[in-house]
This record gives sequence, structure tokens and C-alpha cells, in this order.
Amino acid sequence: MSTAILTGPPVPGSSLEGDLRSLGFDVRVSPGAAETAALVAAAPAAERVAVVDARFVGHVHALRLALTDPRFPAAAVPGALTAQPGARAALIRALAAAEAPTVTTVVPDALAGALDADGTSVHRPELGSLVATVPDDPQTRNEARQAVSAVDDEAVRLKTAVKGRDGFFTTYCVSPYSRYIARWCARRGFTPNQVTTASLITALIAAGAAATGTRAGFVAAGVLLLVSFVLDCTDGQLARYSLQYSTMGAWLDATFDRAKEYAYYAGLALGAARGGDDVWALALAAMVLQTCRHVVDFSFNEANHDAVANTSPTAALSDRLDSVGWTVWIRRMIVLPIGERWAMIAVLTAVTTPRIVFYALLIGCSFAAAYTTAGRLLRSLTRRARRTDRAARALAELADSGPLAEAAARALAPLSRRLPALAPPVIALLGGAGLLTAAALSDYGSPVPVLAALGYVLTSALAVARPLAGPLDWLIPPVFRAAEYGTVLALAVRADAPGALPAAFGLVAAVAYHHYDTVYRIRGGSGAPPAWLVRVTGGHEGRVLAVTVLAALVAADDLTIALTALAAAVALVVLVESIRFWVSSAAPAVHDEGEPA
Repeated sequence: MSTAILTGPPVPGSSLEGDLRSLGFDVRVSPGAAETAALVAAAPAAERVAVVDARFVGHVHALRLALTDPRFPAAAVPGALTAQPGARAALIRALAAAEAPTVTTVVPDALAGALDADGTSVHRPELGSLVATVPDDPQTRNEARQAVSAVDDEAVRLKTAVKGRDGFFTTYCVSPYSRYIARWCARRGFTPNQVTTASLITALIAAGAAATGTRAGFVAAGVLLLVSFVLDCTDGQLARYSLQYSTMGAWLDATFDRAKEYAYYAGLALGAARGGDDVWALALAAMVLQTCRHVVDFSFNEANHDAVANTSPTAALSDRLDSVGWTVWIRRMIVLPIGERWAMIAVLTAVTTPRIVFYALLIGCSFAAAYTTAGRLLRSLTRRARRTDRAARALAELADSGPLAEAAARALAPLSRRLPALAPPVIALLGGAGLLTAAALSDYGSPVPVLAALGYVLTSALAVARPLAGPLDWLIPPVFRAAEYGTVLALAVRADAPGALPAAFGLVAAVAYHHYDTVYRIRGGSGAPPAWLVRVTGGHEGRVLAVTVLAALVAADDLTIALTALAAAVALVVLVESIRFWVSSAAPAVHDEGEPA
């Protein structure tokens, strides 16, 4: 059990001890500095320890925010400080170096300042209307208690459970009631991971209903998809409401969103096939487009994560538009975030056909991709910024270059250094466009796509042969994704064989999982997956070459087996390594709320 140590003069009638016990703390009272240090040292090594001034007056939720959030090694509000095991040594040093406290000394505040000075970052949560203070006289204490009574901390807790930045549909059609579902779950002991898993199961059932191919199945699928989305919102709100954050939870929430959406695409395609309509090409195209959209977001954000001297007229215009309420919502809806997208898919599934669903999805996502990419291009071309080595390294990791591209890049490095700043993304784009053109226009079995793939290896190597610090180098990873996924799609279409497109769908899904996994590792600060994994899976250029060679050597009817075997191999290796990493102690504590995906 966590330990809370009360310091300072006791206050008769205070409810502080009961409040701390309600938060899961074993309360100890310290009469002096030496006793406080001894109690901190005696606290269980694997548990957090808190130091709280006995005169503290404030909301219970203010204490909860400061003392129970698992994401931060140390956190504080006025009058209360907590340290997890990783910050325990720094807290003991601060106690040893502290001067003897006087009657008016607020020990937790002094210790928080000492931790900051020692290099241990102390998180100070935003309290808003919540009260947290240490009154120094009866009148001030009475005023503080009146301020506490004037604010309903449960209402604040419910409000702050909702993510501050979200889409229109989520904000106005889901969050007004999903927050109460989150509270209901918290009071019954459900965890965010359990709700996340329930959301996944519901989405998979929805995909199964869509796969029946009946109107009743499509209606049920649409309803269940919306229920799944409500649960998807609830898990994050439950985490914020009860402060049950975890690395595993962040990973599950991020990866399950993609798994749910792409499984639903597959269910729609299966349902359409039962009715005699083959829409697997549209399903795969939708997955390719959606994944490439995300990679554009990830690459741009990583490229500008810590850019310095960052100025852009386009960014300034965007900030001005964000100051006008109605433009904020229009701009959020234009990008078709997950709430709007899933609502559109659910409604169209219930009242139309899978083909119409995919047409609407492709049109909407294409417009959203054009809008966001154009804005980011303008920002990149008009800003004066120096990108850091960290940004260049992150882009190189997102590129997913394999041994072929790395070997060629070393040979082409002298040539790359003589090229202008905008050359790498242009070269990557030309190589990818040539590959896609060859795959889409050549007859099945032709060696032309193989030759184009060899050229793609060279252009990809030249594009990454120098650090990716140019103004448009963030375009290189999404270009590689579009080239790889699009080539698999084009070759499967050209094969025109039973099962080739579903097998291609499986292969792209496995590779896309690997790329999403890379993104979340980078976001967590742990870097890309291990180099051996990239080598074993071939890198993007190695997989492209392998698929084109398979298409040139095997009969069209055998391509399904070849793609299925390749998909299974990639999925097995990638999933085993990903699960091993995310359940290990090396997994990062992901704090990022992210953009509406």
C-alpha cells in the first residue's frame, strides 16, 4: 500500500486523513523532519510515498490528481507531494538537505522545489477551479473551506475526463453521456483495458454481422460499430476519471483502433461478396489511404516535434482561424477524424451497400488527405526552422529502410550530399510513382515491375542517404508507404485470381501494424523496433522486391498462396516482437493524447 506522511501542526476536525485513506494511502504522522525522513525510507520500496501538510485544505480530486497519477515520477500541488520509486532517492536527498522546518514551513512545497533543483521534474497538474492550499490562520482556513464547498469536484472530475481536443461528433454526440458510463465502470471496478477489449470484441462482432451480407446484418453492424466507438471513447474517459493510466493501455487503445476499423472493412468486403459484389480492391484501397493519411500526420509531427526558430505565415493563419469557434469545428470535421468517419461508415452500412460505403470513405478520406497535406506543405515551405537530429532520426526510423536500401545509401551518400534540399522527397516520389505505374499497367507475370522495384531500391536509398532534415523530408515515409501498399494492391488486381485481393489485404494489414508499432515506440521515446526486425522483414524496399518477384515467377492462381504465406510470416514476427516489447519493463509510458485519428 502507498504511504502518506502528514507533516506540520495537526488540525483538529480535519478530514484529511480520511481523504488520503479513500485514495488508497496508509497514513503516518510525522512530528519532525528526522521522523519524516525515516518514514520515507521505511515505506515499501515498490510503492509511492506522499508527503502532505496536515493543514492542507482542498478538494479530494486535487489530491487525487497530484498523488495517484501513475504517469509521473513526482507530482505536487500546494501542500502535497508524491514520489514514485524512481524519484524516491531524490526525495530522500531533498529531505537530508532540507533546513529545519519552522511552524510556517510548508514541507511538501519546499521538497518539491528541492526536487526541481535536483533535476527531478515535478509534475504540477492543472487544477482549474479546484482548491489546494495550506492556510496559515483560521480566517484563511475558513475562506478556503468555503471555496471548496462552492465547487463540485465530482462535476469537475467528470468534465476533465473528456479529452480537451476532439472531433465534433465525439464532443457533442458521444461524450455528453459516455463520461457517465466511464463513472459507472469506475465505481464497479472495471479497468480501461477491459473497456478497450470490450470495444474490440464489439467491433469484431460488427464485422461478423457485416460479413453475413444481409440487410439485417448490415443494420446490426452499423449499430454495433457505433457502440464500439462509444466504448472506445469510454476507455480513455475512464482512464482520466480514475487516473488508471498504463503503458499497456495506451498501446492497446492505439492498436485496437486500427484493428477494429480494418477488420470492419474486411467484414464489409465479405458481406458484399456474399451478395455477388467484389469490393476487396476498394477495401484494400481504403486501408491504404487511411494508413498513408496517418503516416503523413506522424511524419509531419515528428519532423516538427522540437524544431527551433519555427515561423510560418500559414501556421499564424491557422492559429487565427482557431480563435473563431465555428471554424475550429469545420476544420476538425473536414479531416474526417475517427468519430465522424465511423459514424459515416455505420450509417451508410445500415442504409446502403458496402460498395457505396467504400466509395464514400475513399472520397472523404481523399479530400481530407489533400486538405491536411496541402496545409502542411505550405507550412513547411514558408517556415524558417532548423530541425534537430532527433527529428531526422525519427524520420529515418519511420522510413523503415531495409538492408538493400541501407547498403545502396552508403554507396550513394557522396552523390546525395550534392543534391539540393528538395531533391530527396522528389526522388522518393519519382521512384514510387514509377513502381506503381509499372505494377498497375504491366500484364501479370511481366518482369517490368521487378525492374521498377530494383529502380525503387536505388531511388529509396538515394532519398535517405543523408539525414532527413530538409523542409519536405517528412514526405518520404508516407511516399514509401503508398508505394509499398499500392504495389501489393496493383499486383493483386492484375492477377485477377480468386483470393488474391483478400491475401493482399492481409499482407498490407500485417505490414501496416509494424509501421504503427514503430510510430508508437517513437512517440514513447524508445526509438524504432530493433534493427534485426527490420532486416528480417526486409524493409519496405525488400518487401516490394519480394512481392514483384513472386508476381513474376508464380502463376496467378498461386499468388494467393504466396501472399498469404508472406503475410503470415510478417505478422508472426512483428506481433511476437511487438507484444514482447510492450509487456516488458522497457516499454515507454505513453502520455500523448494524440490527435483525433
